[in-house]
Amino acid sequence: MCECYSTGISKNKFTFTQIIILHVELSLQSIQENAGTKQQENDRFVQHLKQLNEEELDTEVQRLDALITPQISCTDCGNCCKGLMVNITAAEADKAAAGLHMSREAFDEKYVEKGSHELMIINSIPCHFLSDNKCTIYEYRFAGCKEFPALHLPQFNQRLFTVMMHYDRCPIIYNVMEELKNTTHFEIEKG
Repeated sequence: MCECYSTGISKNKFTFTQIIILHVELSLQSIQENAGTKQQENDRFVQHLKQLNEEELDTEVQRLDALITPQISCTDCGNCCKGLMVNITAAEADKAAAGLHMSREAFDEKYVEKGSHELMIINSIPCHFLSDNKCTIYEYRFAGCKEFPALHLPQFNQRLFTVMMHYDRCPIIYNVMEELKNTTHFEIEKG
C-alpha cells in the first residue's frame, strides 16, 4: 500500500508542492525477514539517530507516525498483544476488574503476576484479553497497551532500545524506522 502526501515548500512568495510516496510494508513475514537481514544496518542507524537533535527527531518521528499509522490495521496484526509483557498499575487492575465484574482479588489471581516494589504484569503471553486480534477489554486496556508503539511520545531517542526490540514485530515501528532512514539521510551501505 502506498500513501501519497504533500508538503508545502515556500520560496519567493510561491508555494511548491512536493509529493512524497511512502511504501508501507504490511506483510509480517517480509518484516521479519527484512529485520533479520538488517541487524548491522540498524545498529549503525541507532548510532546515527543518537547524534541528531532530540526535538527535531521527535518531530520527524511523530510526523511519520501520523502518516503511517492510519495505513495499518492493528487488528490485522495483533503482534503486540501476542508477544509483549504488559506492566499494569493497581488503578488499572481495579478498573479492569470492575469492567469484568470481578473482585480485584479474583482478577489478580486469574490475570496478574506480582513482583517486588509493587510491580504487576499480566501473567500470560499472549495476553488473556486478546481474541481474534482484538482486545476484549479495550475500554479498560492498560496504559502500556494504549501507548504502544509510543512513537507519538517525546524523547524518542531515550526509547531506541525498546523501539528496536519491536522493529521485527510491529508494522508501524518497522515502517516508521525505514522511512526515518530516508528522511534523516542515513547512508545505507551497499552490500
